[in-house]
Amino acid sequence: MYAVIETGGKQYRVEKDSVLYIEKLDAQVGDTVTFDKVLLVKNADEIKVGSPLVEGAKVTGKVVKHGKGKKIIVFKYKPKKNYKRKKGHRQPFTQVVIENIEAQ
Repeated sequence: MYAVIETGGKQYRVEKDSVLYIEKLDAQVGDTVTFDKVLLVKNADEIKVGSPLVEGAKVTGKVVKHGKGKKIIVFKYKPKKNYKRKKGHRQPFTQVVIENIEAQ
């Protein structure tokens, strides 16, 4: 059984016990989070596709940790104008383990 959920403006294919690195959520470590935006649920031979969401379906997960991703360098440069800017950025994330997929 798997589902496709939407969170943080992105879509993820999730199964039970799968680990996700998603956009930072406002939840504490150990909290249970519920994803209500379920776009598709596949159970054995039956597929339910929402338009846009599947009615009565939800996915629950547990927050494992918060962190920051690898640093990316943002470098701006204009030739012959003596313009150079270098910045770094680390995107915050939340690690979630999927515990349950419910579909009616």
